[in-house]
Amino acid sequence: MLGKGPIMRRNIKRRFTYLLLLATKCVSRFFYRFEVDWIGRLPKDPWKNIRLVVLLNHTSLFEPLFAGWVPNRFLKSIASNGLVPVADKTMLRPIVGRFFTLVADNVVSISRKRDSSWERFIQTIRAGSMVVITPEGRMRRRTGLDLNGSPMTVRGGVADLLRQIKSGRMLIAYSGGLHHVQAPGQRLPRLFKTLRMRVENLDISAYIGMIAAHSEDTFKQAVIEDLQIRRDCYCPGLQTQLSPVCAVHAADSRPPP
Repeated sequence: MLGKGPIMRRNIKRRFTYLLLLATKCVSRFFYRFEVDWIGRLPKDPWKNIRLVVLLNHTSLFEPLFAGWVPNRFLKSIASNGLVPVADKTMLRPIVGRFFTLVADNVVSISRKRDSSWERFIQTIRAGSMVVITPEGRMRRRTGLDLNGSPMTVRGGVADLLRQIKSGRMLIAYSGGLHHVQAPGQRLPRLFKTLRMRVENLDISAYIGMIAAHSEDTFKQAVIEDLQIRRDCYCPGLQTQLSPVCAVHAADSRPPP
């Protein structure tokens, strides 16, 4: 058990994180506009019992600006129970790294390799944790590819999280991208832009069951393929019109609310 000293320090850190997130929200709302749409069926309270947040179309380290449209109680949940993996390369940056250490209750440095750092992160998940993850694991460049010129694929770690968490709600945030605000390699952000996003709220246990029922692939590969289709179909700006693949996916892959 933690003594009074560690408990007090952790509570102080949580309060500071909440204030930092509120400040980020205020700055974001002052300098940017938001166009956010919910897709699919929603529960009565779409912000209740969120255990996993999946941000697709990772394009910039300025994505905390999306805090500008979420309710304060969601920010408070991140400050109290948020669990966020951040690349060790990002954590080593002098300013950005310090900021990311404070964006959630528990921020864990991981490598971009499939090694023990990911297993240690999985082991930190507790009953009340709310995990926030960018499952592509690297940023999309202006070319539409990653830094090495490879296609942007979802990595399998998100399947590990689903198996570990098992129940509760999952928010899938489909980002419209932030290259018009700050692209990788660009120092200063552009102000007074519009940030676009679509959001889907899914029951985790129902999603796991749907994946198992609709795919002959392994669970991990099926999750990867499903999230990649969802990303390409629902992220604003990634496609100009609904393709036949997206239409079929929308009809066949909607688990119960």
